[in-house]
Amino acid sequence: MTSHVLVTRARRLADDLLAPHAEQVDQEGVPASHIEAIKQSGLLGVSAPVAYGGSAAPGAVARETAEILAGACCSTWFVQTQHHTPVMTVAKSELPVRERLLGPLSRGELMSGVAYAHLRAYPRIPVRVSRERGGWRFDGTVPWYTGWGLNDVMLLAGVTDADEALFAFTEAREQPGLRPSTPMRLAALTASRTVSLELDGLWLPEEAVALHVPYAQWAEADRPKPTNASPAVFGVAAAALALLDENTAAPLRTRLDEVREQAYALAEHPVPHEHLAERLALRTQAYEVLMTATTAAVVAGGGRSLSLTSRAQRLAREALFLLVQGQTAESRAAHLKVLADA
Repeated sequence: MTSHVLVTRARRLADDLLAPHAEQVDQEGVPASHIEAIKQSGLLGVSAPVAYGGSAAPGAVARETAEILAGACCSTWFVQTQHHTPVMTVAKSELPVRERLLGPLSRGELMSGVAYAHLRAYPRIPVRVSRERGGWRFDGTVPWYTGWGLNDVMLLAGVTDADEALFAFTEAREQPGLRPSTPMRLAALTASRTVSLELDGLWLPEEAVALHVPYAQWAEADRPKPTNASPAVFGVAAAALALLDENTAAPLRTRLDEVREQAYALAEHPVPHEHLAERLALRTQAYEVLMTATTAAVVAGGGRSLSLTSRAQRLAREALFLLVQGQTAESRAAHLKVLADA
């Protein structure tokens, strides 16, 4: 636990706004007012450079604020967490888009979504990028895009004919060459306004590009990210434990703290490509505690847990979502092996 100002703001936001309305949001959708509150809090710039209006907070602060938000309202957390990848992508970029967007993104004046997870399907290429009119043409399907109608911009990625990963920004709205599906009905986090995107000749100028590198280079940098346990897992698990009596919660809380400590120690390791097997093992252990905690909360609630207004039931569905959020073939195989050996 830290005393950083952003942690204090996250707790206040969680206690005063997110948690009291979480069941309503789960059924009706994340409201624009929640996103405006996140923007005003400074949390969108938690890891952004100070020179551009961010806080450049330590990783421990970013993880703790994520735990707090996810434990209070996982749908709101999931919408806003998309923003942090675009911020860090632009912060590392040496292209002109950095000076145009890094400040507004860091200060929370704009919130960005992401459309890049499909890159992990390679060698299958759901979104193809090609040269056209001095810019870039995008064609294909983005299977998942979260925050439609809430985000201002999106960071869109595809693969070029030269096997390069190309990331570029565009407005998060329907436009020529970009058409959203109707919002998906999901078992959990329907509130996050997730759609698929059909791209049919979407054209973006060269100055919209934030990253353009060989695919193999991008994949090498991306590989460690899905092996780490998500802070949201610990946040939702802790929220479930809060619904239990202390005799039931205490041993589970001890286990949760142990896994969190080990997982976060590896997250701070200076070489992200090391200890991948251990990272995956801890990710799976975190899931085990999450599922036990949310199942216990449902059991403790009895028949009331079947109501859509039940916090325990909502947390249990959110836990199911977190089991597959950020999943790759590698993390899926590791998790299934543990389940099969149990």
